[in-house]
Amino acid sequence: MLIYGRNPVLEALREGQVGQVWVAKGVENWLLKELEKLGAPYKLVPRIELDQMVRTTQHQGLVAEIEEAAYADPEAPFRLAKERGEQVLLVVLDGVTDPRNYGALIRSAFALGAHGVVTEERRSAPLSALVLKASAGTARKIPLVQVKNIARYLEQIKQQGVWVYGTSGKASKTIAELDYRRPLAIVIGSEGEGMRRLVTEHCDELARIPLAEGAESLNAAVALGVVLYQVRLGRG
Repeated sequence: MLIYGRNPVLEALREGQVGQVWVAKGVENWLLKELEKLGAPYKLVPRIELDQMVRTTQHQGLVAEIEEAAYADPEAPFRLAKERGEQVLLVVLDGVTDPRNYGALIRSAFALGAHGVVTEERRSAPLSALVLKASAGTARKIPLVQVKNIARYLEQIKQQGVWVYGTSGKASKTIAELDYRRPLAIVIGSEGEGMRRLVTEHCDELARIPLAEGAESLNAAVALGVVLYQVRLGRG
């Protein structure tokens, strides 16, 4: 698959995942020097060629070919938590269909110590180059799991001892009132609609982020960042 954008491409190069690299003529010298330092076999081409390759002008003058992104198996987040000696922390996305939101959520999950991000086959943005760009390359650093049915998945992990916390602006409790010293799955619903009813019913606790009076709800990635930071505080 083709990825684009400076952060995703440079990160993939550092991890040795890149085949060919195409660079727009006229990019800054520092970028060429960085590519040479990383041993990248790049080809200088007119910017319009990159526009046509990835069907966007938002490539920042850099496109690379990498192996197709793949989902991890459902046990991968649990293995990662065990390797780190931590209680598992999952992020479950219910109905996040915008690839930019999906990528930004992955970035927040990785940055704040989650062990995996779970989506549903039918109600999720596909794992695409746009997702990789929005995640700033972190989509290859955290297990991404796709399941057939979120509600059934939540029921399964609850049987493994995982507590499920859902986020809702209508909840009576705030995120500061929950116990985070246990295996956890944090559920984030779609922007605008929130979690579906059946998914909400599978949550052990619902909590809201206290906002200033008159403030609109936060976007999904910001909300997840706030909740995961609260988890870190709660786990000491």
